[in-house]
Amino acid sequence: MLQDIAPSRYHVEYTDKQPDADSLCFAFRGREVLEARQDGGFVLPRWKELAPFASAVRYLFRIDEQDYFLADLRGEEIPPGYDWLDYREGQKQKPKAFHFAETTAYHLYVWYRDNRFCGRCGGKTEQDKTERMLRCPVCGNMIYPKIAPAVIVALTDGDRLLMTRYRGRPYKGYALIAGFNEVGETMEDTVRREIMEEVGLHCKDIRYCGSQPWGTESNLLLGYFAKLDGDAAIRLDRQELSEAEWLDREEIDIPADGYSLTNHMIQVFLRGEEP
Repeated sequence: MLQDIAPSRYHVEYTDKQPDADSLCFAFRGREVLEARQDGGFVLPRWKELAPFASAVRYLFRIDEQDYFLADLRGEEIPPGYDWLDYREGQKQKPKAFHFAETTAYHLYVWYRDNRFCGRCGGKTEQDKTERMLRCPVCGNMIYPKIAPAVIVALTDGDRLLMTRYRGRPYKGYALIAGFNEVGETMEDTVRREIMEEVGLHCKDIRYCGSQPWGTESNLLLGYFAKLDGDAAIRLDRQELSEAEWLDREEIDIPADGYSLTNHMIQVFLRGEEP
């Protein structure tokens, strides 16, 4: 999956440090990232290139011995040779560790962008010096990175898997039942509710499969397998889904992509290795 970057190692521990001249920096504009195409791949600007255009810079994390920073630009000017690109562009050409860094940096960029001011009193927030937290100097409110838990569910009926397609989203391929955890719910309750809401079915024997950080939407995805309990007739929620159907193993032709938790779970099902 996206986060499986071994032998590289991700170090999330926060430290209050400044970049050196050759430190790699992310800069975002909405869903665009500042990068350059080079030798068939993509490269990030170094601080010495970005500093003349930046108003602020923050430490993000480290992968192996490489530190990454997040820069805020002061205007529309950017360093020569770089462009604003959709940060999902060319993900197949990017080493997995690079793309993981990019999505994680985007997750943090959204959090910093959306919490410049305190939601309690309106004061301007400040970066804490010892941990990854924004603090309001006026009222003392402490704001930590937003992580929204959500479930992905592989609902099975013997050798059949329930496959779905989203409505109104750019991605048109097959997916699994999915949805956000709500206040006061266990993750197992979320599994039961999402299955009922999206396809009108009951489930039993809920089993945990794995998890995945998904910085694109500030999510933590948790994957579960569950078995159909009772009637298999689908009652589709057409506001969420355009399609849902039961498919036998031999009808599913989806290659492994090594990227998403959804794909990983489908491959687990195809190999008959459900937890």
